[in-house]
Amino acid sequence: MTKKMYVGNLPFSSTEEDVQDLFSQYGEVESVKIIYDKETGRSRGFGFVEMSEENAKEAMETLNGDKFEGRTLKVNEARPRT
Repeated sequence: MTKKMYVGNLPFSSTEEDVQDLFSQYGEVESVKIIYDKETGRSRGFGFVEMSEENAKEAMETLNGDKFEGRTLKVNEARPRT
C-alpha cells in the first residue's frame, strides 16, 4: 500500500529530482510533487512524496528534523485536503 508524506521546509532551490534522490535511499519513490506559487512560479517550500508504507515509515522517522541543503526538514504523513 502507498503512503503519501508531507515534506515541509524544503529549500526553494530544490527540484523534484533532488527530493526523489533524497527519499530513494529508503526505497522506491512512486511520486514527488513540489508545490509552486501560481503567480511567481517559485517553490512554496513544501511538497509531497509517495512511497510504499514500510519505506515511508523509515523515511519519516529518519528524515523528519534532518538537514537538507541547509534547512531542517519536516516530514510526516500527509493529511487529506479539507
